[in-house]
Amino acid sequence: MNDIRTIALIAGVLLLLLLVTAVGQFLKRHPDRGIDPAAVRTFNLRIRGWWILCSVLAAAFWLGSTATVTLFGLVSFWALREFITLTPTRKGDHRALFWVFFLFTPLHYVLVGMNRYDIYSVFLPVYATLFVLARSAVAGDYKRFLERTAKIQAGLVVCVYCLSFAPALLELPIATAAAGGRDANFRLLFFLILLVQFADCMQYVWSRVLGQRLVAAAVSSSRTWEGLLGSATSTALLAAVLWWAAPPYQPWQAAVAGLVVAVMGFAGGMTMSAIKRDRGVKDYGTLVVGHGGVLDRIDSICFAAPVFYHMTVLVTGG
Repeated sequence: MNDIRTIALIAGVLLLLLLVTAVGQFLKRHPDRGIDPAAVRTFNLRIRGWWILCSVLAAAFWLGSTATVTLFGLVSFWALREFITLTPTRKGDHRALFWVFFLFTPLHYVLVGMNRYDIYSVFLPVYATLFVLARSAVAGDYKRFLERTAKIQAGLVVCVYCLSFAPALLELPIATAAAGGRDANFRLLFFLILLVQFADCMQYVWSRVLGQRLVAAAVSSSRTWEGLLGSATSTALLAAVLWWAAPPYQPWQAAVAGLVVAVMGFAGGMTMSAIKRDRGVKDYGTLVVGHGGVLDRIDSICFAAPVFYHMTVLVTGG
């Protein structure tokens, strides 16, 4: 990646991370500033998550599109595992789950890497869904059949199908010399991840600063309408400023994309929180220290990625 815009974007994110890390450490060492120590601790944990995510993404980008698609495939596999293990399964589900994990999930990402949108756009929501229903029925276990099969289908759609639209951005036909060559696609993916993470952070900050009205108290005790409005506005402004990092977008289009990404990320966080509350758990897993499981970190991306992908297709006229 030698394009100056790609280097500028990564360098800018790095400088921003260094700045907020310094702020977080300053607040941690000066508890007399009147800020809730628990809020400071949560803020620092979120920044640590940003460092981990950006470092892994940067490494994958440098290795190329195949490595990036493979990385997202592994993340999908782990997230689906967390989703499925959230509730006990029955023996009748095991055969179907075997094919879901070791055939449908990897094959779907192979199709994404081959840029076969005509196939992967229906592969999981149609053919995998029909297979799960039929295989579970053949197993002969009819107890809670709809509940069990719906859980598997929901996991496939959210953790695999929706998330895969993020690396699918690498295959969109926007790589031109004017846009920066192949680097343009990597910038577009990085742009999406940056907006999602920024929106999530701003949702927390604005909810802490101005939050008064909870969106759904029984689902989340920290997400407020004020936080959503502040997050959407902040993310739209950031997207407009960084429009040059997303080649197909003009400034106003980037702002709209930022607004939509913030709203969809919020919807993803609320939806996955509702599932956790239903199952009586705090986190989906414990892989990421201080942040729960992988699915706890990518829930916003899962909801935002397919919408952003299709917005980009509309902008490019594809």
